[in-house]
Amino acid sequence: MTPASGAPPLCVDLDGTLVRTDMLFETLVAALRRNPLLALRLPLWLAAGRARLKRELASRAVFAPAALPYDEQVLETLRRERCAGRRLVLATASDVLVAEAIAAHLGLFDEVVASDGRSNLKAAAKAERLVERYGERGFDYMGHDAADVPVWARARTAYVLSGEAAIARRAAATGARVCPVETRRGGTWPLLRALRVHQWAKNLLVFIPMLTAHRLADAQSAASAMLAFAAFSFAASATYMMNDLADLEHDRVHPYKRRRALAAGDLPVWVAVVLAPQLLALAFVVAIPLPAPFVAELACYCIAALAYSLWLKRLALVDVFTLAGLYTVRILAGAAAIAVPVSSWLLLFSLFLFLSLALAKRHAELARASLHAGAPPVAGRGYGGADRALVGLLGVSAGQVSILVFALYLSSPAVAALYRHPGLLWIACPLLLYWIARVWLFAYRERLTEDPLVFALRDRVSIACAIGAVLVVLAAT
Repeated sequence: MTPASGAPPLCVDLDGTLVRTDMLFETLVAALRRNPLLALRLPLWLAAGRARLKRELASRAVFAPAALPYDEQVLETLRRERCAGRRLVLATASDVLVAEAIAAHLGLFDEVVASDGRSNLKAAAKAERLVERYGERGFDYMGHDAADVPVWARARTAYVLSGEAAIARRAAATGARVCPVETRRGGTWPLLRALRVHQWAKNLLVFIPMLTAHRLADAQSAASAMLAFAAFSFAASATYMMNDLADLEHDRVHPYKRRRALAAGDLPVWVAVVLAPQLLALAFVVAIPLPAPFVAELACYCIAALAYSLWLKRLALVDVFTLAGLYTVRILAGAAAIAVPVSSWLLLFSLFLFLSLALAKRHAELARASLHAGAPPVAGRGYGGADRALVGLLGVSAGQVSILVFALYLSSPAVAALYRHPGLLWIACPLLLYWIARVWLFAYRERLTEDPLVFALRDRVSIACAIGAVLVVLAAT
């Protein structure tokens, strides 16, 4: 069927062109999220061919086509072509089950040409199928990478996404007329955003035992603490990536989290699938010189963080207690790295303090969701609008209890033995009390738009309170 304009059909690639992701890895993550045991069957399916693997994953994965990260410039180009009477074909190596679901959602395509469980329509195989249907040079083709070059070699016009200059030159060398498609890709430092390097600041907690044990001038302790910091940073980035993979569908409909590198399509899903286990392995390699108890604490952190990402974060209250525990484990690990005991006072203080901050994070999420009593729960969490008041009450209470624990510690005989001027430590009490009250004031005013610890790193008043507390401890030592 030839449109009135006389233009041949425009065939459009799916992965990396129409959507800013790869549907093979999208369906892989979605299928494993539903049933992790499917990982055991992946080698068998792959041995039968990539087309078979794609079909098995597509038949088991549940995904929302509306939530996928589409390239808006590509969509706008396709809408203009369709309005001009152009016949549009979705031509992809993804499985037909996936392609048809996406085509049905968009309502732009007249036809779908895709892998069918037997044939993998990629590169030359796709070119051959399109030539069979539309003839040599009887179609135009839109793509973005080297796998599309064999298709452009047999197309009339090569629509190439802008920013792919080397690919455009290869497309031009095939003899096809090159037509650039303006598009914006990547964003700012997508890999660093996915690693959440700014969140590594939380791992500074491993230095607290060195501070409380008065070992700041000990070079060996400092070196061990630095290794502990590096190990936890790599492990944290690995678990953040696993969390983002597990939460892809929810993040893409979230007003803020949809900007995350994986959810937005700025970083390919396959990068996280490959990089996360490597980062996890690197964390344990870095930990080799440290004592065995530290390695055990690191393993506990990784297991708990993975359990949180896959399951625990969906359980109301269990999630915030888990987050508080993950912070406290960092302190325990810091003590294990330099082989010093941990005060029960410090553990109680950290547990209540970080429980308060975790509840502040949930309170802020509920505030942003603008939910009311009887509304459905926040996506991916076990809370609804009616829980907001209780979350706030528990969070403020936990914060006050943490200050009470700190005050009781200052009254204990242990303080007099550890500090030359223990009376100075009481100055830290109002500083901590003010900071916790400030966090909750911002939470109730709906101005806490991120993790409270990340907020503290960007808030001048919080930084001043932290510096003040450290100076008080040093002056008292």
